[in-house]
Amino acid sequence: MSTALQMTAFGLALLSTVFLLLATCTDCWMVNADDSLEVSHKCRGLWRECVTNMQDGVRTCDQYDSILADHPVKIVVTRTLLITADLLAGLALATLLLGLDCIKFLKEDPRVKLKMCYGAGVILGVGSILGLVGSVWYAVDVYLERAMLVSHNIFLGVHYDFGWSCWLGMAGSMGCFVASILLTCCLY
Repeated sequence: MSTALQMTAFGLALLSTVFLLLATCTDCWMVNADDSLEVSHKCRGLWRECVTNMQDGVRTCDQYDSILADHPVKIVVTRTLLITADLLAGLALATLLLGLDCIKFLKEDPRVKLKMCYGAGVILGVGSILGLVGSVWYAVDVYLERAMLVSHNIFLGVHYDFGWSCWLGMAGSMGCFVASILLTCCLY
């Protein structure tokens, strides 16, 4: 039972960590949600903004000026929280890998291996909370920005909605949280 639970938690943590890394690196946190006929598809990410021409499929991206430049708070906070979540999830994954019963590392001391799995669960839990806060922070800010424009009857030509990178960050964070629960609560 313990080995199956460990392997399930490891698989879920691995997949969720990949989701978090992809969410951090990809460019579609906000997508244009205008209902009119569009000739281009616009995505805004944490690192750059991209426009894809729908007729010929040509994609062009504009990098943000600098990492240290003045950026909106939602970008700075989301970058910080997601990078920290990525690092913690990677650390937890390495610790969990060494703590698995099927790995020969520290085979003679099963209590230490169990503590490593528990520690990996705690680290995953902290990383998942940071990733979820970052993703939800960004999504709420996008929603509030759109709601403010709609309430003031301001139409700028393009309205943005949550992109697939935002959803990927939320899914990765939730997966890490479930793996954390499996490792901290169910393993004992």
